[in-house]
Amino acid sequence: CIRAVAQWPVVIGSIILFPPQNPKTASMVQDLVRDGAIEALKKCFSSRMEFGTAGLRAAMGPGTSCMNDLTIIQTTQGFCRYLEESFDDFKDRGVVIGYDARAHPPSGGRSKRFASLAAAVFISRGVPVHLFSDITPTPFVPFTVSHMRLCAGIMVTASHNPKQDNGYKVYWENGAQIVSPHDKGIAKAIEENLEPWPESWSAEEALKSLLLKDPYKDIHTQYFKAIQKHCHHRDINKRSEVKIVHTSVHGVGHTFVQSAFNAFDLHPPYAVEEQKDPDPEFPTVKYPNPEEGEGVLTLSFALAEKEGATVVLANDPDADRLAIAEKQESGQWRVFSGNELGALLGWWMFRCWKAQNSDAAGVKNLYMLASTVSSKILRAIALKEGFHFEETLTGFKWMGNRARELLDQGKMVLFAFEEAIGYMCSPSVLDKDGVSAAAIAGEMISYLATKSSSLSQQVTTIYEEYGYHLSKNSYFICHDQDVIRSLFERLRGHGGQKDSYPTECGRFSISAVRDLTTGYDSNQPGNKAVLPTSSSSQMITFTFSNGGVATIRTSGTEPKIKYYTELCAAPGNSDVTHLKKELDDLVVAIVEKFLEPQKNKLQPKPA
Repeated sequence: CIRAVAQWPVVIGSIILFPPQNPKTASMVQDLVRDGAIEALKKCFSSRMEFGTAGLRAAMGPGTSCMNDLTIIQTTQGFCRYLEESFDDFKDRGVVIGYDARAHPPSGGRSKRFASLAAAVFISRGVPVHLFSDITPTPFVPFTVSHMRLCAGIMVTASHNPKQDNGYKVYWENGAQIVSPHDKGIAKAIEENLEPWPESWSAEEALKSLLLKDPYKDIHTQYFKAIQKHCHHRDINKRSEVKIVHTSVHGVGHTFVQSAFNAFDLHPPYAVEEQKDPDPEFPTVKYPNPEEGEGVLTLSFALAEKEGATVVLANDPDADRLAIAEKQESGQWRVFSGNELGALLGWWMFRCWKAQNSDAAGVKNLYMLASTVSSKILRAIALKEGFHFEETLTGFKWMGNRARELLDQGKMVLFAFEEAIGYMCSPSVLDKDGVSAAAIAGEMISYLATKSSSLSQQVTTIYEEYGYHLSKNSYFICHDQDVIRSLFERLRGHGGQKDSYPTECGRFSISAVRDLTTGYDSNQPGNKAVLPTSSSSQMITFTFSNGGVATIRTSGTEPKIKYYTELCAAPGNSDVTHLKKELDDLVVAIVEKFLEPQKNKLQPKPA
C-alpha cells in the first residue's frame, strides 16, 4: 500500500503526494509514510475540509482535511474567483484580512502565515488587500468591511477551539458572515481552483506590493470612536470605585479591552498577568473557552481576591465573546449564563436608549434580535416596552444579516445576542463583539454601583418585572455520525411511524414541535416552518404545556449534541424554587428519554 521513498513524490495507493512547500508539513508526511501510519495518512488525505457558512475550521497539519499552507491557498483562490464573479468593482474595493495568535509548531502552521498567503493570492490577481500588521480581535474584521466599504473580509481564527485547531471565517460586503448560497458558490469555486497559482506561494513578495495596506492604526482609532456612541455615563465612569478583573485567556483581547475601557473613561481593569499575553499553547487552561465557566476563571478569581475586585470579565481567545462573574455576599463567585447576560445587556441598552429618546413613537422603530436557542427574555421585555423582537436561526451569521436588512430599511437595531456568550451591542459590528460588550458592561456595573445594586440583584429585578426565564443548557460529545443520525431519526419516527413526533417526555406534555432539519412546524399553517431550514444539520425544538421549551441540535463546528432548555413564567410568578425544580426535572426527562446517553455512548460535558 505504501512505497516509502527518500524523495518526493510519494505514492499511497492511487494517491500521489507532491512535496509541500512548507518543510515542516513535508517532514510530518514523510514521517507518517516511513512509519507506515496508514490510518493517520487516510485521516489527513482521504477527505477535504468542507467550506460552509462558518468558513473552515479544523486541526492544523498536513493533508486536505487539515488547515495548512496549501489548503489556505486553495480556499483563497476559490474565494477570490467567486468575488471576481460577484463584483465588477472588486479590484477597486478589495478585501481585509485579520488573524489571531494561533500557531502549531509541528506543522509550521500559524495564523499570521495563513493570512499572508491569503493576501498573496488576492494580490496576484491585482486585488487591494488591507492586511492587519498585528493580531486583532475578530470583530475588527467585520467593522473594517463596513467602515471601508470593502467587498469581503477574512479572519484567520479558531476562536475558542482546542490549541491545535485553526479556522477561516468569511464576511460579505454587508459586514455580516456569509449565508447560503454564497457558501455553496465559494465551495464550488474552491474545487475548480485547487492547483496553486504561480504567485500564490509568494507571501514575502506580496508583503512588498503597493496593493497591500495596513489598516491597523486607522481602524483602531475608528473602532473606539464608533463604540463611544454607546457611552452614556462618562461622569459616573470617571468616579467609579468598582474594581474589575479582566482575562483574555491567552488570546488577543488584553490590549483592546484596555483601550475600550479608556474610551469609556473607565478605570482600567486588573489584567490576569499569566493570561494577558497571546500564547498559542493556552498553558493555564484545559479549554480556552470562558463559556466553560469556573475552570477557566480560577486565576481571575485569585487576582480578584487579591485586589478586592468584585467582577471578572473574560474574553475568548479572539475576543468576540464575553463571560462575566460576580462575587456574592457569601464570598462565592457567580458565573452568569449567556442568557442572563443577554437579559442584563438588553435591559441596559434599552434603558440608555429610552433615557435619550423622549419621543414615545420612536420605540416602534427599535429592534432586538436573539437566536432561536437563546432565552425569550428579550421577547418579554419587547412586549411590555413596545419595541420589536425577532428570532433567527442559531448563529450570528443570521442575526448579522437580518440586522443589516433592518438597518437598510431605516430601523434601529439596538442589541442582539446568543446564549453562547455572544453579544452585538453596536450596529458598527454586525457580529458578536466581546470588546465593546466589555466596556458597555463596565459602564453598566459602574452605574448599578451608584444605586447600591449589583448584576445579581439587577437580573432578579428584570425577571421580577418581565417574568422569570430560567435556562439550563449543556451538551454531550459524540464522534459517531451514525449514532447522531439514529438519535434524531428516532425522534422523528415516534412509535415507529415516519414523521411522527413524541407527544410527551416523561411526565411533561408536548404542545408543539418544530423541526428545522425537515421544515416541519406544528404551530404554523400547513405545518411549514417560517425560519430557514437545512437538511445538513439536525435541530428539533419541543414546546411543553408547562411553558418549557427545549431544543436539541448538532454543533456546526464541534462533535457535540447540544441541548437548550428554558422555562418561561409570567410576571408575578416568583416561586423560583418551584420553577427551578420543574426545569431540572424537565432536563432529566429530556436527557433520559430523548438523548439516552448510556445507550448511545454519549460522553458528558467535561466537569
